[in-house]
Amino acid sequence: MRYDLCLPWYWEYDDVFAGMVERACIEEGISLWQIKPDNLLESITALYKGVTTFKTLLHRGQGEAIFDPIPRWAREFGARRINPVEVSAWSEDKATMHLELINAGLHTPYTILLAPFLEQPVAPAIDLTPLGENFVIKPSNGGGGEGVILGAATVDEILKARMEFPEQKYLIQAHVVPRIIEETPAWFRVFYANGETHPCWWDTDTHIYTKVTAEEESQYHLSRLRDVTKRIASICKLDWFSTEIALADEFIIVDYVNDEIDTRVQSQAMDGVPDEIMESIARQLVKIAKENL
Repeated sequence: MRYDLCLPWYWEYDDVFAGMVERACIEEGISLWQIKPDNLLESITALYKGVTTFKTLLHRGQGEAIFDPIPRWAREFGARRINPVEVSAWSEDKATMHLELINAGLHTPYTILLAPFLEQPVAPAIDLTPLGENFVIKPSNGGGGEGVILGAATVDEILKARMEFPEQKYLIQAHVVPRIIEETPAWFRVFYANGETHPCWWDTDTHIYTKVTAEEESQYHLSRLRDVTKRIASICKLDWFSTEIALADEFIIVDYVNDEIDTRVQSQAMDGVPDEIMESIARQLVKIAKENL
């Protein structure tokens, strides 16, 4: 049997998203194969024996090595892969993306790039003057804020931070101060999926999302958020991701590309993605599978 779309997942909070994908598949008239821990062994066995196959892969099994044979099969047998692992690995490297975005004429915080500690144990002299009083220290491949140091102020902090993830490059970035719009910091997270963009106000303290309304987009000239996000998409080549953008003197991309989106929805978690946005994302991803029939 051949399925149109394969969705491997194991995280308990992916259940709502999986349900959204299932409904979208029914609406589009395509078949869905969900692979979860309880049917993982039999599914992989069927896949490698050629009993059951699929045309498109939407992989949510990242981080669990026992799921790895599924994307490996997809690559070997030419299935359409949404956010292929090699593209994700390239785009998740903040140092690489920093240079790519700058070359494309997009705005990023003032940044100093440092080689990995293992590659260059003694860092070159660092001029902190352009960074201002406080700055941010980021490992190039960290996710979910892991290893990020906010409010750093000394070279010593930089040198010590490099040893936390010694195999990674580090970015030393100026702190971005956003404009205030209607008493709210102009800080946004924009979701992208298969050509569609969904801008949200994002509270950096509570991590709560609020959709940017059409009225706000028009009144405060926020449509540029969509343009910037689509340009990022053209660079990173991912099918879906989120990006963090602040409006200061101009729109500045603060956190470049996050491709392992937290699919928790707002109706179930205070800091989840608005439900209607996640529904739209699911429909857009299913459309990729339908286009691949």
